[in-house]
Amino acid sequence: MRNPKINGLYAITPEFKNTNDLLDKTRQVLEGGVQLLQYRNKSANRTLLREQAGLLLLLCREYRVPLIINDHLDLAIEIDADGLHVGQQDAPLLNARNQLGCNKIIGASCYNNLDLAIKAEKEGADYVAFGAFFPSLTKPNTVLVTVDLIGEAKKKITVPIAGIGGIRLTNAKTVIQSGCAALAVCNDLFQSENIKIKAAQYAQLFAVTN
Repeated sequence: MRNPKINGLYAITPEFKNTNDLLDKTRQVLEGGVQLLQYRNKSANRTLLREQAGLLLLLCREYRVPLIINDHLDLAIEIDADGLHVGQQDAPLLNARNQLGCNKIIGASCYNNLDLAIKAEKEGADYVAFGAFFPSLTKPNTVLVTVDLIGEAKKKITVPIAGIGGIRLTNAKTVIQSGCAALAVCNDLFQSENIKIKAAQYAQLFAVTN
């Protein structure tokens, strides 16, 4: 189910211990028009990771939206997820590509480092993520990037760029206009009073901006 066109709203799940809550909120995100979903849970044990990832995959299949697993290469292989997202400290990208094959999506966090993005593209990444664009609740100590970096990156890499970090509906337009093909959003979606409407508003923002 590889989808090389990485664009639009890219939802990242918060760390929910309650699987039913996770599934309920994720369904609302999917109904709102998300284009990709990443399962990210750094605190769950192996049993909970497997349970949640497997159920999310079934849910994503309903909406024909790719499910990307954060960090856990073995889990992505085990449930046959649609892809994997790796950070600098996670599974080496080349190793991930070799094990997942050419039909899976692989994304790489490049923070504010263009050299990492160039390397990731050479090693087979389908997209790279730069961020944080703004102060983030998920990663409060991360480095910030500027829109100028995206312009420079687009001159040197051809894979799509996802913007991440502190993105809200009120500042998202700036990130899209910088050249990012996708917006990776967590808290502004999942903590919204009406998740489906918020997701739809993001989708509409892409339609208006692009």
